Amino acid sequence: MKLLGQEKLRSLMQVALSHSSADQTEVNIRTGNSALTRFANSTIHQNMGFENYSVGVRAVFGKKIASGSGNDISEQGIRDLVDKVIAIARHQDENPDFVSLPEPVERIPQVESYSQATDDMTAEDRANAVRQIVIESDRIGGTAAGSYNKNVHEHGVMNSLGVDSYYQGTSARLTCVVTGPDGGFGYAQAHGVDSSHIQPGAIGAEASARAYESRNPIDAPPGDYECILLPYAVCDMLYDLRYAGMGAMSYQEGHSFMCGKMGQKIVSEKVSIWDDGRDPRTIATPFDGEGIAKQHVDIFKNGVASGVLYGSYTAHREGKKSTGHSGGINLVMGPGDATIPEMIASTKRGIMMTRFHYANITHLMTAAVSGMTRDGTFLIEDGKIISPVKNLRFNQSIVEALANVQMVGKDLVLDDGILAPAIKTSKFTFLSGTAF
Repeated sequence: MKLLGQEKLRSLMQVALSHSSADQTEVNIRTGNSALTRFANSTIHQNMGFENYSVGVRAVFGKKIASGSGNDISEQGIRDLVDKVIAIARHQDENPDFVSLPEPVERIPQVESYSQATDDMTAEDRANAVRQIVIESDRIGGTAAGSYNKNVHEHGVMNSLGVDSYYQGTSARLTCVVTGPDGGFGYAQAHGVDSSHIQPGAIGAEASARAYESRNPIDAPPGDYECILLPYAVCDMLYDLRYAGMGAMSYQEGHSFMCGKMGQKIVSEKVSIWDDGRDPRTIATPFDGEGIAKQHVDIFKNGVASGVLYGSYTAHREGKKSTGHSGGINLVMGPGDATIPEMIASTKRGIMMTRFHYANITHLMTAAVSGMTRDGTFLIEDGKIISPVKNLRFNQSIVEALANVQMVGKDLVLDDGILAPAIKTSKFTFLSGTAF
């Protein structure tokens, strides 16, 4: 399915705005296609393709608001949706905190969000990528599982106050877990706008090497350890931290880990984290779900709590402007100057983990997360990896872990849309072991 293009989307959105009798009206249209190849036991078992259109309408009468969505983007289908949303809005209770839909803040920037190579990727291309991974897992006598997906999409937003935004984007993500001999596991992945930058052989080699190195794991007693988190684990951690209070809503409602600490140094000065939808190293998206240009927002700057992310609703509550964060994240953690071998060499007794598994926030105000290590966990003593260990369960405050950061890696990895380096923290609490 080809994308409809800016002019077609604009004409359809204008149908909604011209038909609406609401005080204010907003319309979103998204179209696109995606494809997915899944593999397990080193064999492709599933290929899927999706095409979809969606339209969303938000209508406002004073402080009464309603929204609705559907998949019919014919002109009559859009008019019908507008009529339904207006009928709902008229019967809504007033929301006293609502001020207005957003007005345009600034011109939407041009970002590197589309790749023709990704758009052109075929099922055969994805199968060839899987084959390269399987070749690497075969070298260690292992089996590979994972997925390779691509997404091609366009998004338009207009409202009756002058917002008029449009962009096209692509993304591709290849993930794999290699199950090696004697209980070893390894994980690797690549994510980006341009699939031509993804090197399946290198991904397969990384996961296979880790699976081979983690064979015959031993038990490690629970307790506090120095801990090296590889970039995949740091990305997992930042993903959870975002939901523990980087948004303005949780800050305003008083359950963010940032509450009462804005302007204070609450993590290590080695830690700087920001959100920037324009950063081409991420899956760049120039505007949010309201069509407002995304701003660079510092969350932590040299360890100091510096800001939260605003959509128009939360911004208006404080008399501010939206930062373009009504949905979507592009988190980045700044690099340091350390290498992983240097982190290992500086560790007296510690754990190195590849990534989190089944992690969930257990306490918002401390940003505590419970979970388990996965796909490559190692014990370090006297500056050397002495053995792989069976997975460990943890319950750890992310803020505390970031406060104790001693070293930050110089190489960044993009995983699930988050760009982060490896870190070494002086204390990470593991509660119990597992049988594998």
